Amino acid sequence: MTLYQDLWSQLPIPALLVTGDDSVRELNLAAEQFLGISAKVILGQPIWNYLRGEELLPAGMERVRATARPIVISQVTTHGRATAPQSCAVHLCPLTGAEGQILILLIAHETLGNFFGESAPVSAAHSAIGMAEMLAHEIKNPLAGITGAAQFLSLSLPAEDLEMTDLIVEESKRIVSLLDQVEQFGDVTPPNCTYINIHDVLDRAARSAVFGFAGEVEIQKKYDPSLPEVWADVDQMVQVFLNLIKNACEALGSEGKITIRTFYDPSLRLPLPDGTGRRLPLHVEIIDNGPGLPTSLANHVFDPFVTTKNNGKGLGLALVSKIIAQHRAWISVTSQAGLTNFRVSLSVQKESRS
Repeated sequence: MTLYQDLWSQLPIPALLVTGDDSVRELNLAAEQFLGISAKVILGQPIWNYLRGEELLPAGMERVRATARPIVISQVTTHGRATAPQSCAVHLCPLTGAEGQILILLIAHETLGNFFGESAPVSAAHSAIGMAEMLAHEIKNPLAGITGAAQFLSLSLPAEDLEMTDLIVEESKRIVSLLDQVEQFGDVTPPNCTYINIHDVLDRAARSAVFGFAGEVEIQKKYDPSLPEVWADVDQMVQVFLNLIKNACEALGSEGKITIRTFYDPSLRLPLPDGTGRRLPLHVEIIDNGPGLPTSLANHVFDPFVTTKNNGKGLGLALVSKIIAQHRAWISVTSQAGLTNFRVSLSVQKESRS
């Protein structure tokens, strides 16, 4: 059995591969348990004979085949023919190079830890870290060989035939870039915190955005100059706010306004496992006047691989949530048409860990 077969069989979430006529081509052990049926029985059979639930599922499959793009249905109640219903997030991904075939991932909200009492940043961080190092390293190694082989092959090809080798190299590099982001979730090194001026951090992030991707977007700053320093890792905080500004810019397109606001409010406390509360009085808001988040995704924007963008990876906000969780800080979002507000709440006190 190859490494990839091992990963498929041991993947802790139900995964199925269906053909263009909705017949089951492959499923892993977790999917057998979810559906309450063995692979020998279900392979080659219509999936809807065994996977029951809301009409969103077949409708989602039709949309994926029509657009050739993955989608996430954030909340669906589904079950096997003889198993109890579960609330799941369903990922539907078209299989590259296999027309009509779709990979289905059924991620139970209970598995992700998405109970009402748990914070989205913490659950997102936990689920992302669990998968990062397992996949990224093993996938990047063969990709390096594929890229090298394509580059070597291109040396002996006529100019009119280079398009395919160039495509292989370009797509391989794109996948490596994605895996580099995924690998960051496996880094559990504690933040290197010091007392920092949050406005210096925000100016650094805004300046990078303007020279990079936000040249046509108006960025307005509304700073409270009386704010104290915060206890945080300066480089990680720059990454947080740069990602939030980038997310806002992508929502706005080429026009719109982003407001960066800071203020002090001592009323927020983050509950800790020991029963105490950590004060988070310093707040930073990244506000944009874009179209707002889809209602179906509003509670899942910090989960990995959840995105509203056609070419998005769904990792930027999940990485933000991981960094915020490591700082024992808080991030929240409110959204409606014309106003989306990501708020980061930070401590001004040095962290004391037992």
